[in-house]
Amino acid sequence: MGFVIAGTVWGGRLASLDPLDLIWQASWVVQLVILLLVAASIFSWAVIAFKWRELSGAEQDSEAFLDVYHEGDLERAYEVARDLDRGPLPAVFLAVMAEVKRMAKYASGDSEDGLDEGQLFTLSRHIAWASSQEAMRLEGRLSFLATVGSASPFIGLFGTVIGIINSFTGIGAAGSASLAVVAPGIAEALIATAIGLFAAIPATIFYNVFVSRLRESRELIDLFATELEGDLRQRGLRTPATPLKARA
Repeated sequence: MGFVIAGTVWGGRLASLDPLDLIWQASWVVQLVILLLVAASIFSWAVIAFKWRELSGAEQDSEAFLDVYHEGDLERAYEVARDLDRGPLPAVFLAVMAEVKRMAKYASGDSEDGLDEGQLFTLSRHIAWASSQEAMRLEGRLSFLATVGSASPFIGLFGTVIGIINSFTGIGAAGSASLAVVAPGIAEALIATAIGLFAAIPATIFYNVFVSRLRESRELIDLFATELEGDLRQRGLRTPATPLKARA
């Protein structure tokens, strides 16, 4: 009689394998795992949307700034860079120009003299530092996507193992291993794996996309840093009021 009752109960669950019902009936450990994975998925999608917007804006502003910078008018490039605050290249340019202005302010002697080797070396280090800061800024939050992409399947697998253990415990209590008894427990266990994959797959895909775009951005920053340093050496910038006028 007990076998009949158990089979009827589990058979009713099998007939209506609603995912939400299965999650609600799962053990608290499996529910905690699912909650953690859902939260990780939501946050990863938020990071994906933010990084996509950030990198797109950075690429657009950097391209717009380069078009002006290559015209050779540093004053206009400075004004444009102040409005293009999303791009790494305008940020590097503004940081270096601020350092040039500081040098011009505290310089002694003829303000029209070119920069000496010591000042050029200082500017070179400043360019490298500003470039590294911008690269690190663009790489922010990517570690979260990498963590979600690598850890979510294992967290889901942990929930699956716990669910299968609970399922076999139920089999032992029911004294039967029929499909009506086994299927609901296995189904609720596999939901954890499915949610883990749902969280991991988009995070992994977009992490690789962002890494590729960041590699291109880093190469562009390095090229611009080299070009800017060469321009500073060629022009020998120094003015008392503004760092943007090259000496004739």
